[in-house]
Amino acid sequence: MAVENCTVVTDFILLGLSGRRDVQQGLFVLFLLVYGITVIANLGMILLIRMDPRLHTPMYYFLSNLSFTDVCYSSSVSPKMLADFLSQQKKIAYNLCAVQMFFFVTFGDVECVMLSVMAYDRYVAICNPLLYTIAMSGRVCTQLVATVYIQSLVYSAIFTYCTIRLSFCNSKIINHFLCDAPPLLALSTSDTTINEIVMFSYSSCVLGFSIVTVFLSYSYIINTILRMKSAKGRHKAFSTCASHLTTVTMFYGTLVFMYLHPSSSHSMDTDKVASVFYTVVIPMLNPLIYSLRNKDVKAALKKVVGTILCSD
Repeated sequence: MAVENCTVVTDFILLGLSGRRDVQQGLFVLFLLVYGITVIANLGMILLIRMDPRLHTPMYYFLSNLSFTDVCYSSSVSPKMLADFLSQQKKIAYNLCAVQMFFFVTFGDVECVMLSVMAYDRYVAICNPLLYTIAMSGRVCTQLVATVYIQSLVYSAIFTYCTIRLSFCNSKIINHFLCDAPPLLALSTSDTTINEIVMFSYSSCVLGFSIVTVFLSYSYIINTILRMKSAKGRHKAFSTCASHLTTVTMFYGTLVFMYLHPSSSHSMDTDKVASVFYTVVIPMLNPLIYSLRNKDVKAALKKVVGTILCSD
């Protein structure tokens, strides 16, 4: 009966990160700077990889896809969040909420799996260098990336469709800065059992598969590095993995904190901070980490900068 009398929801209200006006203005400046750096740094990384022939390898092919994913991942959240900092009523249309959730889930899933693919690439390069050109040929790399995107799009489409079919009768206020699945499921007056089972099962499989792949890859990598007789060889092998290992630790660490600890031990504010970190901060840090810790990228960047200065 309650469902029959339920008013059709046409929009939601996002509470955002803070209700204080002065704090929102400060956050607007901060996150505008972060988003600007994210877009410029990641697009710069993509252009750098395309311009320098020395970076036309599987490792940097995956890195350019990670940079593209970071731009899209951050862009699915940041523009709306920035607009809400300057708005009195933080409304988002029902359809736009579904669109945001679709792209947010898609690129979050792509990033998670792409990092595991990059770990596998490092495993093949270090543990089986003679087979590297065959095992990680251009065709194989393209197929791996295509598989990552396709499975992410399919899951996101299914989950978004299931979510928008739910009823929202009691309230339309989302205690978050984006249309994420958990706060929407909590807000729904429908039976969300199927949605929760699908979300938990698939998320556990994807995150579990990715973490296991990374763990096994680096277990073999570390074992191979330790057996190397040359100290220079060990240093070179480890340096090629350092940037990726840093990125993996930040991203998976945040996801594990978000989804694998008891819900009673944290608040929604804690979830918001964690969400900001992996949707806004990490996409900005990734290209900076690869730029500062990777000799090939630094050399390519110096070459481009030198060419630009000489042409002037």
